[in-house]
Amino acid sequence: MVKKRKDVQHVVALTEPITAVEEATTANNIRTQLEDIKNYEGVVGYILRNSSSASIDLKDPTKIIDYAIISSSSIDAGQAISELFDLGQTKNVAVEGKNVKMLSFTVEENKISIFMDKNADSEKILKKLRSL
Repeated sequence: MVKKRKDVQHVVALTEPITAVEEATTANNIRTQLEDIKNYEGVVGYILRNSSSASIDLKDPTKIIDYAIISSSSIDAGQAISELFDLGQTKNVAVEGKNVKMLSFTVEENKISIFMDKNADSEKILKKLRSL
């Protein structure tokens, strides 16, 4: 008769450190993708923010305040409209002005806005960002 040995596994829950590492990895991955996108033709810059930090990389630093305001306002407005009309989760918000257009979206807790010239290929940028 063969005796079966019972394997005992000890599982230790380390949710906070793993979460912190995952968040840092996600933020670094996003930042890497944004650095790549920043070099696309027509891209003016980006804003990446979460609850603990913000990164702003714009070709024209005199526009930082203007772009920060429109970035925050567009994400909030998109969420408010989505809730008001019961549309579900907002995937992205596109704003097109006279000379510039902007794509805003959220990845986990990271809020991202990419600014580009009006003639830039926003579909190319969206395809790159869908991999996040």
